[in-house]
Amino acid sequence: MSSDFPAILLDLDGTLIASEPGILSSCRAALRFLGHETDPAMDIASIIGPPMEDVMRYLLQQFGDDRVAQCVEAYRKDYGARGLLLSEVYDGIPEALVAMSQYSKLYLATSKRETFARRILENKGLDALFAGIYGSTPAGDIDHKPELIAHIMRENNLERDRCIMVGDRRYDIAGAHANGMRSIGVLWGYGTREELESAGADRLIDSPAELPEAASGITSLEIPK
Repeated sequence: MSSDFPAILLDLDGTLIASEPGILSSCRAALRFLGHETDPAMDIASIIGPPMEDVMRYLLQQFGDDRVAQCVEAYRKDYGARGLLLSEVYDGIPEALVAMSQYSKLYLATSKRETFARRILENKGLDALFAGIYGSTPAGDIDHKPELIAHIMRENNLERDRCIMVGDRRYDIAGAHANGMRSIGVLWGYGTREELESAGADRLIDSPAELPEAASGITSLEIPK
């Protein structure tokens, strides 16, 4: 039986947490592991969001290196040991999550490894606010947002017209649209306004404080007083 209880799916990196310091540190470690020198001014903000295999493929291109799997393995080893601990929750996100959890079920939908995502939320004391925490798995079948969102909907019997996806990159918006779901683009993360507008986000917001009202408005619900 399908549930008509509204659901809000949320991206992690750039939406709930500022994850660039930890990701950058572990990317550098992975590249060094393969014998590459990294530029001190290396900037990865624009490539945070897609699966790590895609990120590493991009970073390795400049070295003419195709050892993507080895680089990802080195990255995950370093990230699991220390990189994930460098993430910081954006100001206002805990309050927004608490507010939204009063009228909707929350699900995490991230391309990050599910084990890492769970540890980050637990470390920040946010895990209990989520009805489900979903991310990529070793099987690789739900690494991309369209497949991941479809998986979450199937697992929880969610109706697309009672769901919304919240994220900071075009991948989040495209994943929502692929599943007939509406979307909110957030402007405090790693994507630009132009990127999110071009992707067709149903609404853009500038701060976490706007999130509960925006999500409620799109799902045609009233926030409890």
